[in-house]
Amino acid sequence: MAAPLLEKLSESLGSPEPAVRLILSVLIGYPCALVYRRFLFHQPVTVLHLFHTLSGLALAAFNFGSQIYHSAVCVLVQFLMLRLMGRTVTAVLSSFIFQMVYLLAGYYFTATEEYDIKWTMPHCVLTLKLIGLSFDYYDGGKEPSQLNAEQQRAALPTVPSLLEVCGFSYFYGGFLVGPQFTLRSYQSLVAGQLTDSPGKPPNSVMPAMQRFGLGLLCLTIYAIFSPHLSDSYFLTDEYGAQPFWYRCVFIMLWAKVILYKYVSCWVIAEGVCILSGLGYNGVDENGNHRWDACANMKVWLFETTPLFTGTISSFNINTNAWVARHVFKRLKFLGNKILSQLATLLFLAIWHGLHSGYIICFSMEFIIVNVEKQVQALVKDSPVLTKLANSPFYPLIYVVQQLFHWLFMGYPLVAFCLFTYDKWLKVYSSIYFCGHLFFFTAFMVLPYLRKALVPKREKKQD
Repeated sequence: MAAPLLEKLSESLGSPEPAVRLILSVLIGYPCALVYRRFLFHQPVTVLHLFHTLSGLALAAFNFGSQIYHSAVCVLVQFLMLRLMGRTVTAVLSSFIFQMVYLLAGYYFTATEEYDIKWTMPHCVLTLKLIGLSFDYYDGGKEPSQLNAEQQRAALPTVPSLLEVCGFSYFYGGFLVGPQFTLRSYQSLVAGQLTDSPGKPPNSVMPAMQRFGLGLLCLTIYAIFSPHLSDSYFLTDEYGAQPFWYRCVFIMLWAKVILYKYVSCWVIAEGVCILSGLGYNGVDENGNHRWDACANMKVWLFETTPLFTGTISSFNINTNAWVARHVFKRLKFLGNKILSQLATLLFLAIWHGLHSGYIICFSMEFIIVNVEKQVQALVKDSPVLTKLANSPFYPLIYVVQQLFHWLFMGYPLVAFCLFTYDKWLKVYSSIYFCGHLFFFTAFMVLPYLRKALVPKREKKQD
């Protein structure tokens, strides 16, 4: 009965049935959170773990059928590693290797040349959760003085039970599309501690509805404009026959719209976390309650920043924080920030999938971010450029920055979304590899340009 209804709904919406199932599943998180608030908030933690496990498994089965066994196997193996291997480096490495190999094997055996919604999509979220769990359990065996503040908040003093790990893994607010959160946060949730009213469900309905409404707005924008700005158009003869400026403008507009697909899902899922209480983040300096613990998007920053680093810091926040905490900062032993950054971006590329487009996208991110930092340093060092940046002409400069920003945000996204080298190579060839030429040249030239300007400034001051 459900299948024909979903088929009709997907036809009326003009969306694939797996996409409709996914967004319905994210939305179902809201009634699940309401059931938790109304009937289960004061129940024993065992009941809450069971509820979170069974509701998450039901959503997984609704989307992926019998393939839910993949997540069950990985959760069970991770629990056994915690129990049998203890707080050891071997346990952390074993967890990292097993979970990543399992995910990459899933990518390999299910890979197509299109973006498909299949069991590997939520599994990449689960992979980070379970690897993070092993790190946090390992950190729990160290002295607090050996840990930074972030690690202290996440460190696990005792080994969790299997039911606890299942509830954490399948929690309906984060299993399908994220966000990432720690087991310590989940433990605080089921203990009833994540609330602005001690002993009562949190007063989070309005903050949750605000994120829900914002998520629906982003989803509506995507639904309206994405049919006119599709990935497939890049590969048509019509696109190749357009003028150069048209091809560049299309990339810029397409990039802006395509990202709303991710923004909408993350903001709606954040609303579920807020409604349940998981999004509670204490109070700010003015005594106002904060609900951004699970924020995966800073939508205002995303919409207004003219900087590449601004967009990156506003987008997929919890995943970026996870990677910074468990990969980048733990590579400190390399003694080189650039090497740590490169290794971190390589991890992100492989975690996303085995297609060459991911490598191209994240390598371009490395170049673009470093060029932007060099430009900012150059502006700071140059009195003329600093004066221009603070002049009445800045509104015009801001508009130009935004156009430039979104054109070259779209440039690496072409490879990210088209996956295979024959596709992204065709698109980059059609615009003469302008992004690669510009940023690689800037990356090489800007350090010398800055060195040439700085002595002149110092000499003038003398």
